[in-house]
Amino acid sequence: MPSRISKVFKNLRLNKRSAFIPYITAGDPDIELSQMILESLPLGGADIIEIGMPFSDPMADGPSIQESSLRSLNNGHDMIKTFMMIERFRIKDKETPIVLMGYFNPILQFGIKSFINRCEEVGVDGLIVVDLPIEHSDEICIPAQKSGIDFINFITPTTNKERLRQILDVSSGFLYFVSIAGITGTKAPNNKIIEELIKNVKQNTDLPIGVGFGIKSSSQVEEISNFSDAIVVGSAIVNEIDSLKIKNFDNDLIVKNMIDFLLELSNPLKG
Repeated sequence: MPSRISKVFKNLRLNKRSAFIPYITAGDPDIELSQMILESLPLGGADIIEIGMPFSDPMADGPSIQESSLRSLNNGHDMIKTFMMIERFRIKDKETPIVLMGYFNPILQFGIKSFINRCEEVGVDGLIVVDLPIEHSDEICIPAQKSGIDFINFITPTTNKERLRQILDVSSGFLYFVSIAGITGTKAPNNKIIEELIKNVKQNTDLPIGVGFGIKSSSQVEEISNFSDAIVVGSAIVNEIDSLKIKNFDNDLIVKNMIDFLLELSNPLKG
């Protein structure tokens, strides 16, 4: 049976457009507002949703997402509450794919088998585990895929042909192309270089390729959509949530502003 993720990419391919994948950190800045924002993401143009699992040491993430994780954890957020958020989301939305992104330690603490079972129960469609190399695919990648949950791996500008082949052997859903060297949200990608690299990757796989890290504007979204299958925006969204919260807007106004912000980002993909 095709996954929700594969269905989205199939439909988008027919419409000749790329997917918009916004990222939020679960429980940031608090669980009530985070839930409201999560449920509003499809209204803001989300084709697939990426939810960060808060962790105390998110080493691949830049300052914005690190701070969002700490805000969430300081408010008592944990994996159980993340699953509760997704469960509530699925009451209203059974179609939009959800990808959980994070680090292996919280999954290990939850229990790998229990984690995968809970993902199945609440309707998680894909996983990204930042710090788990493909050499450890037996830990969670293979069990997740056996349960019908896509496992999305990173490729980078420095991934060589042999490494790419190994990554493709254990990847499903889509490939996540890290557009810059370093942590999230700190640099702008060089689109000409990325385009050439993606062309080379596409010669080796039919998997969709999503580009993330360093994408902050609608103009970047538009340009990158010309040569990728999806655009992931994270730090810019997390920063906007924090900015609106600091202004002491009420939750309804924050959500309204977030929808407008997301629509502006995703607008180039909808034309």
